[in-house]
This record gives sequence, C-alpha cells and structure tokens, in this order.
Amino acid sequence: MIVRTLNDLVDTDRDVRAPTFASRRFLLAKDGCGFSMHDTVLKAGTETSMWYRNHIEAVYCIEGEAELEVLDTGEVHPVRPGTFYALDGHEKHVLRVKRDLRAICVFNPALVGGETHDDDGVYPLLSDEGSAVGVS
Repeated sequence: MIVRTLNDLVDTDRDVRAPTFASRRFLLAKDGCGFSMHDTVLKAGTETSMWYRNHIEAVYCIEGEAELEVLDTGEVHPVRPGTFYALDGHEKHVLRVKRDLRAICVFNPALVGGETHDDDGVYPLLSDEGSAVGVS
C-alpha cells in the first residue's frame, strides 16, 4: 500500500516545476503501479504546448479554467472543474490557462520523475534508471 499527502511531495524531487506549471508526482515508475499520477497546477495567463508522443495522458480538472486546442484539427474545448480528457491519440495540443488550473493527470507508461517538456512539448521516454529508451 502506498499512502502519500500533497505536503509529502512539495519541495522534494517529486515536485517538478517548469515556467508554466508545477507537477507534484504521487506515483512514478519506481512505485510499480504501471502508471504515474500527478497533481498539476498550471499558471493563469500561460500557454503550454504539449505532445505526448511517448505517453497516453488522462486529465481531470478539479479547479480553474482553460481552453484546450487540438493543433491538428483546430478543435477547441473548454476545461473547467469536472472536465476530463484523454490524449489517447497522442494529439499535439495547447493548453491556454485563464484561471490557475489544477488537474489530476495520469500517464502511461509511468513517468520516472523529473521529466519536463522538450522543444516539441514531448516528455522523453525514460527507463526506471532515468536513461532514454527507444522512442516511437
């Protein structure tokens, strides 16, 4: 059994920060659950381009407001508390945050821990030891 609180994660190596977000990572690959789960806060007034080429991400919004644009189609979806979306097609997307957005995010395969987006918005696919593995 794994039991953690958000306070257990803040200011540790499981509290990953980037210019537009903070991702507090409750579960990682080393926890052996087959997926990772994060409590993520994206800052109001920011825009984050993402493309999970190596992962499937599912997101459930619990606070805030944003708009999600799927870049290949131009579809725009409002994101508010109670909104769920899954990037099951590895869609390139942009999240434009209107009010600080807090979401629970799940990744498969699980993240190792310190991943942040590269120039294409991609998280690298890392082994449990943190080294890069073959990418799709």
